[in-house]
Amino acid sequence: MSFSSLQFIFIFLPIFFIIYYLLPKKWRNLWIFAASVAFYAVGTMDKPQYIALLLLSVIVNFILGKNIGKRVQRIDMKGAKAVLTAGIVYNLLWLCVFKYSDFIFENINFLAEKIGGEKLIEPWNLLLPLGISFYTFQSISYLVDIYRDDVKAEKSFADFGAYLTMFPKLTMGPITRYGNLSYELKKRKLSLAVFDDGLRYFALGLGLKVLLANRIGSCWSDIQTVGFESISSPVAWMGIFAYSFQLYFDFYGYSMMAVGLGRMMGFTLPVNFEHPYESLTMTEFWRRWHMTLGSWFRDYVYIPLGGNRVSMSRLYFNLLVVWLLTGFWHGAGWNFIIWGLFLFAIIAIEKTWLKKIMDRIKPLGHLYMLFLIPLSWMIFAITDIDQLVVYTQRLFDFTGRMSDTVYDGDFAKYLDMYGVLLAVCFVMCTSVPRRLFEHIRKKVAGTIILFIIFWASVYLIYLGLNDPFLYFRF
Repeated sequence: MSFSSLQFIFIFLPIFFIIYYLLPKKWRNLWIFAASVAFYAVGTMDKPQYIALLLLSVIVNFILGKNIGKRVQRIDMKGAKAVLTAGIVYNLLWLCVFKYSDFIFENINFLAEKIGGEKLIEPWNLLLPLGISFYTFQSISYLVDIYRDDVKAEKSFADFGAYLTMFPKLTMGPITRYGNLSYELKKRKLSLAVFDDGLRYFALGLGLKVLLANRIGSCWSDIQTVGFESISSPVAWMGIFAYSFQLYFDFYGYSMMAVGLGRMMGFTLPVNFEHPYESLTMTEFWRRWHMTLGSWFRDYVYIPLGGNRVSMSRLYFNLLVVWLLTGFWHGAGWNFIIWGLFLFAIIAIEKTWLKKIMDRIKPLGHLYMLFLIPLSWMIFAITDIDQLVVYTQRLFDFTGRMSDTVYDGDFAKYLDMYGVLLAVCFVMCTSVPRRLFEHIRKKVAGTIILFIIFWASVYLIYLGLNDPFLYFRF
């Protein structure tokens, strides 16, 4: 079930919140757990084993967390580390089976056939369980934080189930640490003002998804339909700018809806974006984009490897590991590995000398990122390596000599169709509209604007003009 579906907005949410607010405090977490499993079940109705996998994750990590906690209290760190290792292996095993097995098998078969052999392993063709990348990372952070004695193991199964499966963050994040929610799981304040504030965030996020992401996504879809061999260089650049805006407003919209739903429930979910397209460097960009994923890799991979308090060669190794894992986390494909390597190379160069220049000369930094952001998302978006090569060629075929199938008027055609929307997206991805809106968000004018945004979004959803969230596939 998607946040931007009529079933969710007009059936699931009213039922959930009516019961949630009527229930005594001691039963609310159990209701969150039960309702979240029901929410997940609707989205995986044809794969009931995925529901069992989610519940098994709750049960196993709850037991492992208590076991680690007891050993830490007894200062049995060797035993605690053994249980932690088993827990990390358990969580990553399911992720590897469902997300990476076919990618590994395909490459084994490719190598076998290259040396004259036959296919060795038949692919399993497993569908990726919804949200597994997100709840796996949350489970691992929970176990590690208990081992580090940063948090105490949760004693209530219902409370832990509510934490891990909470539907606002279950399928696409934000990746939330147990320590961020542990207090509010026990004590949180509900009020009409808090509910209203959350509802406003939800409406604004819905608008970003339906009115901007879905609409500008049509530009990228049209270009894919035409075929990369048949587009001019200006249209190729327009396409990756359109995809960059689609991805941003799609994921930012979801994250804002998640934060809004969390507030309506009395929880403070972490913010996932801080106007990343205003960044001056790629280093800064990844501190502002998908912030909960970046902080997860920082705290559970980069710092344990030594962080930046090491030699330069070791620092680059640490960065390489983080960005390879970041790329591979997003998808089982060579383009994601290339994307991770690309980001590593850029950030390594920035750490050496480039970042100081871009931070000092801000107009140059913005131009640098205006070129680099869509280029990086091109690698991210195109999973077929051959097509990725073709698209790269189209980007830099300024003379138009590399293809004889390009329609001369394609840029004028797409500019007429999407030019205004691209300009709107460009403005909306800056911090200016947000700062202006914050001044009127709780005033009458803000209420009217949000009312229009909400019902315009609902109308387009009703017409069937709605697309799945892009991060569902990760």
